[in-house]
Amino acid sequence: MKEEIKNELVNAIDFPKEVLLNLPKITLIGKTHVTIENHKGIIEYIPERIRINTTIGVVRILGKNMIVNSIMTEIITISGEIMNIEMMV
Repeated sequence: MKEEIKNELVNAIDFPKEVLLNLPKITLIGKTHVTIENHKGIIEYIPERIRINTTIGVVRILGKNMIVNSIMTEIITISGEIMNIEMMV
């Protein structure tokens, strides 16, 4: 019930859901660059697999030669050969 009221309020206000509800926003550019906003930190980091904690679960990125280009309070950028992005709830 509380979640429904929250969603109705977000829909009534013309503001991005990811901002109001602190949801992760994942942006993929081609197969070489991914940005994750509203993260809660890195859980695992190896060149073939990166796992990132979010408010709704873990984002797992699989690929080759991946590196974290930058990590800030709310945004992580990753580059490399991105093969798969999974949401693990």
